[in-house]
Amino acid sequence: MDVHQYCQDKAAASGSSFYYSFRFLPLERRRAITAFYAFCREVDDVADECREPAVAQAKLDWWRAEVERLYAGQPGHPVTQALRSAVAAFDLPKEALLEILDGMEMDIHQHRYPDFRELRLYCHRVAGVVGEVAAQIFGYQERATQKYAALLGLAFQLTNIIRDVGEDARRGRIYLPQDELARFGVTEANILQGRETEAFRQLMEFQYQRAEGFYRQALASLPAADRKAQRPGLIMAAIYRTLLDEIRRAGFPVLRGRVALTPLRKLWIAWRTWVFA
Repeated sequence: MDVHQYCQDKAAASGSSFYYSFRFLPLERRRAITAFYAFCREVDDVADECREPAVAQAKLDWWRAEVERLYAGQPGHPVTQALRSAVAAFDLPKEALLEILDGMEMDIHQHRYPDFRELRLYCHRVAGVVGEVAAQIFGYQERATQKYAALLGLAFQLTNIIRDVGEDARRGRIYLPQDELARFGVTEANILQGRETEAFRQLMEFQYQRAEGFYRQALASLPAADRKAQRPGLIMAAIYRTLLDEIRRAGFPVLRGRVALTPLRKLWIAWRTWVFA
């Protein structure tokens, strides 16, 4: 089996905006980020697709052991086999991969978040850490770039939460903080039954403003010296911010279905950002 092709197929099949940002990278970095992204997809699929918590936990325990095998030089899965060279070439920390698994465990056992402080911890583990590892693969000179990457990952996850409110609710999950639901007068029943009330739209506008604020913070934190190397992250930011604006422009129809950009539009945004960023 060609392990790099396995990772490429896994990344392409996801249809994610992240895939478009990898296309312009040199081969070694492209293979590394694709393998890392495939790892994230594999463990995320465990949390999303396993309906039995005990089975999902067992699978994540297997991945935890597989990360240990990876860093011992004995990976068994195609994804970790592909990651092996990336770990060495880019000094990827084992603790980061294990923290991502901590976030996936939260998805198995926690389906509500009392406030943004607790939600932010989840977002950091499943997205902020991902951003930090990705930034390391892309390359940087200034330590502040790690802060930028973590903030950008947080912004991406908040965008995902906004986009997927209805889809997540149908899986029994509500990521919108409980205290904010109460503040805007939106009940869990409103969300679970798909009621697009004015109060719900106001709640979503509040979520939009928070996400947009993290995009601004992230981009303001990126040192000029690292801007060129970090263009893949800037591509992702451009695609995700465009998506976020589309959701808002449409009136937050997220309880009915998922708003998405076409592949052609994503590719255009990616090319434009790579050239002009």
